[in-house]
Amino acid sequence: MAKMKLMYSPTSPYVRKVMVLAIEAGLDKKIDKETVATTPVAPNRDLAKTNPLVKVPSLRAEGLSLYDSPVICEYLDSKHRKKKFFPAKGKARFNALRQQALGDGLLDAALLVRYELTLREEPMRNAAWQEAQMKKIRSALDQMEKEAGTLRGSPTIGHITFACALAYLDFRFADEGWRKGHKKLAAWYDKFAQRPSMKATMPPT
Repeated sequence: MAKMKLMYSPTSPYVRKVMVLAIEAGLDKKIDKETVATTPVAPNRDLAKTNPLVKVPSLRAEGLSLYDSPVICEYLDSKHRKKKFFPAKGKARFNALRQQALGDGLLDAALLVRYELTLREEPMRNAAWQEAQMKKIRSALDQMEKEAGTLRGSPTIGHITFACALAYLDFRFADEGWRKGHKKLAAWYDKFAQRPSMKATMPPT
């Protein structure tokens, strides 16, 4: 299998999701990573040449330019012979995809708050808008808590996305204290976070 190239930021939770799956699938050694600095207000010109959304992660493989973590993760899942992280069909598949959407939705809201606080000057910040995003995060956490008891067996893309989303809250929103009121979810996450794939992808402090 030819080498793949991943346009990469070590602090991106979406990049982490891709790399956790790659490690779990035994594909990480086949991926060359190129660190890219890009933000919504300062897009990277080189990245824009292959990804019109100018976002990471972005993967170049087999003459393709693939972007958005769900697409990249499913592509990688098609390239190994271990147990698949995307169930093939039926209820299991759609449950895993729904969990991926829930975890990604939490991350989308968290990133919007992060951008508001770091990229927008203070006089222009909208407290009501920030709180609306935080409500989405808390609602997602409540749903994840309800599902914590079902997160058993071999990891799926849903499990990986949940873990990366919770890790991002620890990384950027520690003051939110998401573990309070989400004891089952916290217990599951603390165990999942001990996997070598999670330890290998921890963002720099």
